[in-house]
Amino acid sequence: MRRQPTRRQWVADFVIRALITAVGVWLAAQLIDGIRLEGWGSTIGVALILGTLNAFLKPILFWGTVLLSVVTFGLFAVLINTALLAITAWTAGQLGNVEFAIDGFWAALWGAVIISVVSFILSRFIDVDSLAQRVR
Repeated sequence: MRRQPTRRQWVADFVIRALITAVGVWLAAQLIDGIRLEGWGSTIGVALILGTLNAFLKPILFWGTVLLSVVTFGLFAVLINTALLAITAWTAGQLGNVEFAIDGFWAALWGAVIISVVSFILSRFIDVDSLAQRVR
């Protein structure tokens, strides 16, 4: 039976996943002309905002639209990720020290795809659960 993670392990898991997301955000900003990101501080800030939205808002959006996701063979999930990235950009705009902006739907869509693919690939190489469990 698997033990419940400690608070430190939960925080470590969140931080590791946020760093993985930061790599995806940085790469998306490098590849997509309509995504502007200034500096590593903003990159980490965006990753933390997006990670928080993914942890709390994404499950609600997913379960609220699960039928649409099934009917569209999962493509609606891409739109959820696009919306979460747009909300992240809006939230970053409300904060004075996070420089992140997206120019329109298509930039957000392709940015969300890149972030998702990079996060998926890095999560296959980095055993987040194992790393987080090493924290005491």
